[in-house]
Amino acid sequence: MLLIFPPLAKACEPPAGLPLLAGALRENDYPCTMLDANLEGQLHILKNSRPDADNWSRRAHRNLDENLKALRNPELYRHAARYRRSVHDLNRVLSGINLGSLSLTLANYQGNNLSPLKSSDLIQAAACPSNNIFHDYFAVRFGDLNDEHKPPMVGFSINYLSQVLTAFAMIGYLRENHPALPIIAGGGLITSWLSNPEWRNPFNGLIDLLIAGPGEIPLLKLLSSQTTVKVNPGNPSSNPELFSTENGRSVFKTEGLFPGRTTETDFTLKSSRYFCPDFKGLPLNDYIAPGPILPYAASSGCYWRKCSFCPENSEDNPYSSVPTYLVLQQLEKLTATIKPTLIHFLDNAISPALMRALIDKPPGPDWYSFARAEPDLADPDFCKALRLSGCVMLKLGLESGDQGVLDAMNKGIDLADVSKILTNLEEAGIATYVYLLFGTPPESLIEARRTLAFTVKHSSAITFLNLAIFNMPLSGPDAADLVKERFYEGDLSLYTDFKHPQDWNRRKIRRFLDREFKRHPDIAPIIRRDPPFFTSNHAPFFIHSEAREAE
Repeated sequence: MLLIFPPLAKACEPPAGLPLLAGALRENDYPCTMLDANLEGQLHILKNSRPDADNWSRRAHRNLDENLKALRNPELYRHAARYRRSVHDLNRVLSGINLGSLSLTLANYQGNNLSPLKSSDLIQAAACPSNNIFHDYFAVRFGDLNDEHKPPMVGFSINYLSQVLTAFAMIGYLRENHPALPIIAGGGLITSWLSNPEWRNPFNGLIDLLIAGPGEIPLLKLLSSQTTVKVNPGNPSSNPELFSTENGRSVFKTEGLFPGRTTETDFTLKSSRYFCPDFKGLPLNDYIAPGPILPYAASSGCYWRKCSFCPENSEDNPYSSVPTYLVLQQLEKLTATIKPTLIHFLDNAISPALMRALIDKPPGPDWYSFARAEPDLADPDFCKALRLSGCVMLKLGLESGDQGVLDAMNKGIDLADVSKILTNLEEAGIATYVYLLFGTPPESLIEARRTLAFTVKHSSAITFLNLAIFNMPLSGPDAADLVKERFYEGDLSLYTDFKHPQDWNRRKIRRFLDREFKRHPDIAPIIRRDPPFFTSNHAPFFIHSEAREAE
């Protein structure tokens, strides 16, 4: 099977989903090939582009190889100004590409008057794959892979809106040139689409199978059933072995893949269902980072799962975690084979139990993760031990510096505890990447200014900041009580605008952030510190590097 991660996303670490799928397949004796088309496609574009006439573009092209080499060297991260120059030069090469209305950066892809939120536009992207900027890359690459491996099936992992247009161009190319090849799509964005109560599958005849949630077991069931996936089924009912229709939604039937068998117990794995990721075949030394980064998910979903705005809640995604002892075993195996510079825990929030386990048995490399403001972190000795385990940064979804707003969102955290935690982490030498969310229904300018005051008070303990404006999930619990005003036109949109009960609209929020929040003298340096384009993915490399802002 050929597993593909399409452009475009940050190309600084391997995709997490593909190695997990590969681990599941290979552990059960099903061969597979992974293609990080995101990394390969970006490098292809960078090295085959031509500079514009301006001096900056000519310099950026001239120094392309030097900048790529520098960004893969830890020394560059000791010099923040040089780092920013290298990243902006690299992005200049990409953003200088002019193809109609294409907008291309190191972190995003928008283009050609097509929207990733409209199924009709995605079908158009599939119908005209040669219009995609990555076409010359993937046309040749697919030909080579097909000649070498002759995969019986292709799977796409689609997680971000910035991937969708190119993913569908690739799918369209395969449909045109390899019409008998079954195509499956999964990943975070596909899961969100399928979780939308209004979902009606518009891609019958283009994609043979859409899988929601973790794909390891469904893929293994599909392969073990020896059921042939029918190409271009036309409608779900024409392929009853693989599809069922529930309330008008085409869904994957995990229990009906075996001829004559219908129960889950009939399916026997050849190994544990907690699969160890397998990175073999990915170009680990080619990513834009100072050494291999190991992305690892010890859980899926969220163990808190009560926040009113949380997608995990609105999409009804269950929480599941790998047993702690097995996490430690897998990390030991992976660090021995990959020798990563950094471990990136992908959990929505790392569990307190896992943090304690990492303290008892440090994984070796430095690591970082999202974390909730749990009581353990209010203990200064715990934070010091956490730093000794290799923790260099924790990402904290604070959202607001007003207790009333936090309570209304059911965040389950107390600002007094957050104050202690920030102080403890600062004293322990653990950096913080604090996420703030403005414009939630219970917030007004008054509460936003309290968030500003809280941030200023703790500015010395806040290393990095992420500021976002609230988008209401279409299926969120608060959506029913508010007047919705769609601002994302398209049948695939997952969010809606709404009439704010306190008239705290997006225009006013942007003005507050730009004119008041970001300009505060204690906050402006934090904003400037954020690594451009790569943001939190590169932030850990600056924390203990004594990076200098000016040279």
